[in-house]
Amino acid sequence: MHILWNQVIGFLFIVLAVLPIHSIVRDVEKDGTGPRLALEITFTALMAWFGISSFWKARKISKS
Repeated sequence: MHILWNQVIGFLFIVLAVLPIHSIVRDVEKDGTGPRLALEITFTALMAWFGISSFWKARKISKS
């Protein structure tokens, strides 16, 4: 059950990381700088990291 929980949470974080990509591309094409773009990139990277680490934890649990 713990493995499944980590996989579901990882999936949700990956979805949260993918959602703002369209906005990032639009902002880069528009002007390429700004605090909004920095926040979007930071948010996306953080959500992607949480998603990946959650899948790593699920894999670590399954091996033990």
